[in-house]
Amino acid sequence: MVVALRRRQNKNLRDLSRPEVFSQWFLRSTIFGCCWCLRTSSLLNQAEELKKRMAEIKADTTHHQLTVPDPEISAQNLPKPKRVASLDIFRGLTVALMILVDDAGGEWPMIGHAPWNGCNLADFVMPFFLFIVGMAIALALKVYVQFLSNLRRRFIGNIWLFICIQVLLFIVQRIPSRPMAIRKVIFRTLKLLFWGLLLQGGFSHAPDKLTYGVDMKKIRWCGILQRIALAYLVVALVEIFSTDARGKDPVSSWFSVFKLYYWHWLVAASVLIVYLAVIYGTYVPDWKFTVLNSNSTVEMTVACGMSGKLDPPCNAVGYIDRLVLGLNHMYQHPAWKRSKACTDNSPYEGPFRSGAPSWCYAPFEPEGVLSSVSSILSTIIGLHFGHVLVHFEGHPARLKHWSLMGFALLILGITLHFTDAIPLNKQLYTFSYVCVTSGAAALVFSAFYVMVDIWGLRYPFLPLEWIGMNAMFVYVMAAEGILAGFINGWYYDDPHNTLVYWIQKHIFIEVWDSKRVGILLYVLFAEILFWGIVAGILHRLGIYWKL
Repeated sequence: MVVALRRRQNKNLRDLSRPEVFSQWFLRSTIFGCCWCLRTSSLLNQAEELKKRMAEIKADTTHHQLTVPDPEISAQNLPKPKRVASLDIFRGLTVALMILVDDAGGEWPMIGHAPWNGCNLADFVMPFFLFIVGMAIALALKVYVQFLSNLRRRFIGNIWLFICIQVLLFIVQRIPSRPMAIRKVIFRTLKLLFWGLLLQGGFSHAPDKLTYGVDMKKIRWCGILQRIALAYLVVALVEIFSTDARGKDPVSSWFSVFKLYYWHWLVAASVLIVYLAVIYGTYVPDWKFTVLNSNSTVEMTVACGMSGKLDPPCNAVGYIDRLVLGLNHMYQHPAWKRSKACTDNSPYEGPFRSGAPSWCYAPFEPEGVLSSVSSILSTIIGLHFGHVLVHFEGHPARLKHWSLMGFALLILGITLHFTDAIPLNKQLYTFSYVCVTSGAAALVFSAFYVMVDIWGLRYPFLPLEWIGMNAMFVYVMAAEGILAGFINGWYYDDPHNTLVYWIQKHIFIEVWDSKRVGILLYVLFAEILFWGIVAGILHRLGIYWKL
């Protein structure tokens, strides 16, 4: 027993010799000491007040009631982690929109992705996700710093408490926790890449096909989660390395928050300059690809030989993806196949019309390399809105900043599009598209912030909030069709005779005597509302899927 005790003591000493462990131990000890000082100060204040009251009772016999004041340190001042309900609701709305446009977009093409230029409902989903990721980064790294800064301002009159808070702030800002934060960011990025390859790389064929597996010669390297991983990695690292603004007092002026985080905007400007230089300055040569028919292989040629074009066949985004990724590893069913140049059924899918251009048969990667670089801008804008939430005091100041910047981005993006300077294009992730979608995200979040966090109208949005708190779980099971694929695996006599198809046909389509209306109602109630209830049950049980 003595030997075991000595081994444990030696292990603890070795652990304390590590900077990260020692810093965590020292931080916890200091926090405990500060809390003890706060509690002691509160008790002393109560004792002094009690003495004064007793003296008043002795001096005036007409008083028979003794009142003890409430402690100065209330429970709301303790550093309890608190989620922003409006951000969870906004995240849940984005996941619900993804389910809606994926499963009902075939019958309602006006809510699906625009074939090329333009912006439909589905084209807002990805920028909304990236905007939310940026806000979450700001909130995750600033919440405790803001709490400590508030404590410092409140107890500046007590010299001992002020010294303790100053020491605690110094420790939070100076401990060697940056390597630990970097490791967490890299590990989360790797997990996003793994799930992205698994769900969208071609391995999963859910929900329509009861098979799995992918030919590595044709695996799709890019996707939704891969793009989110890249934007998260870059923006989180920028936030970690630019720590000068941590612990500063809240700001209220328009330009002060931009000045406080000028490094973020330098990175954004660099990304924009590189993107514009590449997309307008890259020479795109002629290129070839092969189309597999039922009996033969046909080689097709696309004539380009130009630079600065933003049309489907000759843009620099597709050219770089063909060089870096290869045609076999790109998305084989791009939205441009529904364009008027390719099919007479546009905007619906259909057979290619006679004399369709050769590029209609080619693959294109909507989450490609260069467009993913441009998507970092959406995350940086979301990060800025998170900084406003952290540093600005009061709802009016925050809403003024958010609404003005949101409208400015909208006006700038629409102006660029309708003046034919830079068209709105999700496939290329153009700068006008960044402005319009980020401005829309700002206004939608501001509306939720007013309704939920100011007016208290939280209950009507509970299903969206529950989905937002378990967004990864709902995305995998619903948006990627994993649960539907599992249910479809249990069929009767025919692979299409499953519970999912039976519910669609007999409860929704036949009742409304319309496939379009039936599919839309099925997605709204049997998918989105259903997963909202499931997410609510998981929230009640305290079960969350976090990366």
